[in-house]
Order: sequence, then structure tokens, then C-alpha cells
Amino acid sequence: MPSRARALSAATVSVLRAISQGTTYGFDIMDETGLPSGTVYPILTRLERRGLLESSWEDPSVEREGGRPPRRHYAMTRAGETALGNAVARFRKLGQPLQEPGS
Repeated sequence: MPSRARALSAATVSVLRAISQGTTYGFDIMDETGLPSGTVYPILTRLERRGLLESSWEDPSVEREGGRPPRRHYAMTRAGETALGNAVARFRKLGQPLQEPGS
């Protein structure tokens, strides 16, 4: 990554905020943010590549019991928490509203 951090978009901040508030699964993140899968999943991939998120697959026994495919869950790293705080501060300083997850 270049020495200068890239600014996060409003959609990216919305995804990070949802994860920071406990929403960890892709479809749930879509529901929480109101963003489509074609937006959410590329954001999740980019954030993980940048080290702002980590992901893990759920225990295979859970998916078998539920009769469904495995779910990938996301968690913020310390770098992600810092990036989210900086982005929220930047949007507030610019006077740009941020949509609250779930609204």
C-alpha cells in the first residue's frame, strides 16, 4: 500500500460501521447497509486485502446443521478501527452526513 492512506468512500464506511456494530456476515451487512451485493462484496475483498478486515469461515458442523452453505464472517482489525475512526471524523469535518447502519 502506498505511504499515503486512501480515503474511504461513504459506502465503505457504511460497511465498516456495520461490522463494528456486530454485523459480520455478508448478507446481513447488505441488509444492514442497504447496499447491493455487487457493492458489498468488492468492498469486503478490498478491505481484507488492505488489512482492515479479517475473515473466517464458520465451523462446518454449523452449516451442516443449518442445511446451508458455509458462511464467511468478517471482523475489523485494529487498522480497520483506526481507519473507520479517521473516515468518520473526515466526513464530519466536511459536513457530509453518513447513513447510520440499519436506517
